Amino acid sequence: MGEWLWDASGSLAQVGDLSCGLLFAVLGGVMLLDAIPLVGVLVPGDIAVLAAVGVPRPGGGAHTVLAVMAGCLTGWSLTFFLGRYFGDRIRRGRFGSWIGEARWAAAERVLRQRGGRMVMVAPFLPVLNALLPLAAGSLRMSYRRFLLCAALGSALWGGLYVMLGTVARSLGELLLGKSFAFLTTTAIGLIFGWLVLLGLRKRLRIAQVR
Repeated sequence: MGEWLWDASGSLAQVGDLSCGLLFAVLGGVMLLDAIPLVGVLVPGDIAVLAAVGVPRPGGGAHTVLAVMAGCLTGWSLTFFLGRYFGDRIRRGRFGSWIGEARWAAAERVLRQRGGRMVMVAPFLPVLNALLPLAAGSLRMSYRRFLLCAALGSALWGGLYVMLGTVARSLGELLLGKSFAFLTTTAIGLIFGWLVLLGLRKRLRIAQVR
């Protein structure tokens, strides 16, 4: 899997060179795949976002956030309605066994406890981010509430990585020059992003214990 992800990150390095229109389509497609259970584990969505901001362009940050929101909301809406109409069948089938009953039960438990707030932080939780919409649909959560929380969450996640990527690009250009902009943006941005995600997950675990 490591070699596959490395090859994927190399291919995503070309995302930063795309026009705004193509960037929107490619990045939106990547984020759509990232929102699908099991498939999303293999899709480096954070690398795609960092690649998009690795090369500066007018309005690039805004286009990147919009592409993230469009892809996430499309993927999550699909899985939400799959959960609403086929949730029990999926859970009892082979796909559900691949996900694991423990993960499915955990997703339902946190949704019952925190509801829309959990959907809002879902983009910051790898693996669970793709499972929570499926569980939300099976629990008959209001789609309007789900969509609002998902939109806020995807905007916050996309905005965070755009900000981290912009800071990382500036640091990289200062330390190594513009020729290494993509490499330094991705490396420094991922380090910052993982630190933020680890901190958030720790706070969520503490809140659940309380």
